[in-house]
Amino acid sequence: MRTLPLPRLRAPIAFAWVAACLAAFAELASDLRWHGPLTRADIPISLWFHVHAQPAFTTLATAVSHLHSTLGICLLALAAAAALVACRQREWLPLLALCVPGGLLLNGLVKQLFQRTRPSFDSATVTLASYSFPSGHTAGATVWWGFVLLLWFAWERRPGRRAAACVLAAAMIVLTGWSRMVLGLHYLSDVLAAAAQGAGWVGLCVAAWQLTTRSRPEQAR
Repeated sequence: MRTLPLPRLRAPIAFAWVAACLAAFAELASDLRWHGPLTRADIPISLWFHVHAQPAFTTLATAVSHLHSTLGICLLALAAAAALVACRQREWLPLLALCVPGGLLLNGLVKQLFQRTRPSFDSATVTLASYSFPSGHTAGATVWWGFVLLLWFAWERRPGRRAAACVLAAAMIVLTGWSRMVLGLHYLSDVLAAAAQGAGWVGLCVAAWQLTTRSRPEQAR
């Protein structure tokens, strides 16, 4: 099997990507801090999801949530690590560790910083005592599928298949965020902030890893 080149981003693109994600997260955090329009809309949106939650939706949401839980993401990362070793792609392991476990750790730290309580309902489907902002499941889905895209782009050169993979990854991230709102465990702003945080983290990891591998040939993007 050929050696897959590590991802390369031109400095302006990497900076623009990380800056855009950081700006989006900062805007959402500021909205939360000052009780802005999105934060004010969070409760009625959550109530709508709670009232309209059907058993079939709840079942699907629970399955998606389990897949993208901390345990689920860690198991997926371990399986990816084993596959990389088996396929002699060990150079990808540090980037995997940075993107996925590193992204989960970052989310836990950010949760402690904001300490937002979760939505509360009289007839809640699921209850948790941990903090809400940003959504850990959505952040985990974002860093995991972000890494999968990096790996897929290194393997697949055809634009059509790359685009299809992007659609699939985006759909899984959106589905994960949806599942957390259906289960009444997160607000919309929690989900959006987690996606921004996760996407920015993946971009930052690629840029940081690129700095340590300057001697490698540049991968055409």
